[in-house]
Amino acid sequence: MEVVNTVGRRKAAVARVFLKPGNGQITINHRALDVYFPLNILQYEVKQPLLVTNTLESYDVTINLDGGGIKGQAEAARMGIARALCQVDAEFRSVLKKNGFLTRDSREVERKKPGQPGARRKFQFSKR
Repeated sequence: MEVVNTVGRRKAAVARVFLKPGNGQITINHRALDVYFPLNILQYEVKQPLLVTNTLESYDVTINLDGGGIKGQAEAARMGIARALCQVDAEFRSVLKKNGFLTRDSREVERKKPGQPGARRKFQFSKR
């Protein structure tokens, strides 16, 4: 099997994922997973597709992350890994889809409108 290349997105974050057979090493922007995401919950979120399919020790994952915040980046990486696993083995698709890892979360930040301080907020009304 050669290297599988996929893309995951969430909010403004984009993750380019490269999956190849190996011993379970995850590298993000040339850094180890625990260095890039020091919070355990974010590390777990990135590993979720590998844990659900029992392939944590089977593949090496290299991820290039760009844009967004840490939460959006972690979820983008999760989606990219899930898509890569689907390309490797079609049997993983049902498990990953059931857990919601293949669905793109389309919620984006609403733009700020002119004449208002935010997207929905209005300046305080003064009658007199």
